[in-house]
Amino acid sequence: MVENAKEQRMKIAELVEADSHVLGEMILSLEGASRRTRQNAAAVFSIVASRNPELLVEHVDSFVDALNRPESQTRWECLDVLTALIPLDSRACEKAIPGAESALFDEGSGPLHLAAMRFLCAIGATTQARSLKTWPLIDEAIQCYHGDFEYQDMLSAVTSFAEGKLDPSVKESLKDRMSFDASSGKGALKKRSQQIVDILS
Repeated sequence: MVENAKEQRMKIAELVEADSHVLGEMILSLEGASRRTRQNAAAVFSIVASRNPELLVEHVDSFVDALNRPESQTRWECLDVLTALIPLDSRACEKAIPGAESALFDEGSGPLHLAAMRFLCAIGATTQARSLKTWPLIDEAIQCYHGDFEYQDMLSAVTSFAEGKLDPSVKESLKDRMSFDASSGKGALKKRSQQIVDILS
């Protein structure tokens, strides 16, 4: 059943990529009354964004708006879309920071927290000013979700953030935050934390 749904979304994604009218109809679905319809549309757009993000650039505002929907899946799929669009229009994507902040600290959805962290790390890495804007949220999330299932994947996003255009004060703060696990952690946690410290040194 799950595989069939996945295959169906892949087929719809191909239609969206081939026909701008279908794309427009799917964008309207993000605003629809049905939770399931919104989720399915967001999942399709996540596929399209991973393959042809340029098709979605002019619809950034719709994905930012979709971060206000109540269901977690619509929000995490749209955060994934927005993360893919940052290299194409970071200024437009910056408008999603408040929605990403709400998602980051939403109760009880690990995939939503992870998608928000990936977005904030990606947008924060683009300029020193954005690194200052996003760092307090990233820092709080590092502390909040340290022991969570998604934390290793979050650290991958933090590694990319560390490689970005960070303000010097953000670099120092991130280095300090990672130093404890780099020296006292174990296994993959210690290794990844040390990698981040090395990038910043």
